[in-house]
Amino acid sequence: MTTYRIGEELIEKGSNQLERMLAAIHGSRIRPVCLCRPAGIEMYVVRLEGRYFIKRMPNTGGDHDPSCASYEPPAELSGLGQVLGTAIVENPDIGTTTLKLQFSLTKASGRAAPTPGEGASDSVRTDGTRLSIRALLHFLWDQAGFQKWSPAMHGKRNWSVLRKYLLQASRHKNTKGSELADLLYIPEPFSLERKEGIAQRRTAQLSRIAEGHGQTGARKLMVLIAEVKELAPSRNGYKLIAKHLSDFHFLMNPDLHKRLVKRFDLEISLSASIEGTHLVAIATFGVNKAGVASIEEMGLMVTTDSWIPFESLPEKNLIDKLSRDERRFIKGLRYNLADTRPLAAAVLTDTHVPTVMYIHPPGAGEEYAIALAELVDGSKTASWIWHPDQEEMPPLPQVETANAFARESHKGRVPQQTG
Repeated sequence: MTTYRIGEELIEKGSNQLERMLAAIHGSRIRPVCLCRPAGIEMYVVRLEGRYFIKRMPNTGGDHDPSCASYEPPAELSGLGQVLGTAIVENPDIGTTTLKLQFSLTKASGRAAPTPGEGASDSVRTDGTRLSIRALLHFLWDQAGFQKWSPAMHGKRNWSVLRKYLLQASRHKNTKGSELADLLYIPEPFSLERKEGIAQRRTAQLSRIAEGHGQTGARKLMVLIAEVKELAPSRNGYKLIAKHLSDFHFLMNPDLHKRLVKRFDLEISLSASIEGTHLVAIATFGVNKAGVASIEEMGLMVTTDSWIPFESLPEKNLIDKLSRDERRFIKGLRYNLADTRPLAAAVLTDTHVPTVMYIHPPGAGEEYAIALAELVDGSKTASWIWHPDQEEMPPLPQVETANAFARESHKGRVPQQTG
């Protein structure tokens, strides 16, 4: 159990008194200190929907013990390192995060739709100063904690849980003069008994951006996050049919659909060929005065049945193996990072020193190998590398008890050793 120091008092994470103490220091100069390390690590307090929570200070995730819920691998092991501090700017003094987006949240009349997910290309536009639409999805997934896995999470993730924590993750995230939560639409889990109420709440939320009679200038857009049920032909083009939204579809023109299928061919093919996966869409959309929604830009992400993102069949096999073996790990997310650049497939957090797991893609060239070698050589963590086209999956690093031993010793208790 994580212990915090607040002022001169020590309190455990699950204590009933913790939130009262956080409310008392919210807005003050007093910071809670996480004691997962003997020296302690400062954190800060945020208020979300009337409740108080502890958050990491910027760039301190790697300072926490790997077993601590606040631990994060070094940002440079994923695409986060490219955008943190530029496209993502945290301000712990006021508890907000500013997001700089590469895509627009307004639609000028007559403007053509942009290339779907164009932020993933290795171009000057994606130098890390702005988030692509896929990168925004990765950021929210990261903030909601769905890139993390431990055995205790088995069977506890569904669309209701995802929606709750993604919406919570969007709070206090500001972009283009608005709070992201006010621009985000995530469908409610469908229930036949609640069908009418769900439809009424959806209409009320989307009416805030609906095009009005005589409206001039740019139209407002919202951001959709939904699981794809089908990308189907419509009378004049195509439509996104989302799960939990069988009675409400999102139109897309033929050109957008063509470019989407080309750009996200891997994600679509992985989802189609592997049972139990989820294909998650993020899109900007507008609503006309008739109440019809049309997509302007869109990105896709494929996940396991436990909603952990993956990019290839070898990654899926690794994640499945780690899950079956009841390992604790954190999945690396790409954000804006080009597909030709290496990143951590996973970081094991149940080894004495966090172990970064890399998969060398079949057919990757010398430039990729050099970049991977630089990541491994410059890391303070242990490394594990798999070449799927050359070998079977190497043995997984063993679970270590040294971290638990150190923590219990710090508390004055020595755990029993086995074996």
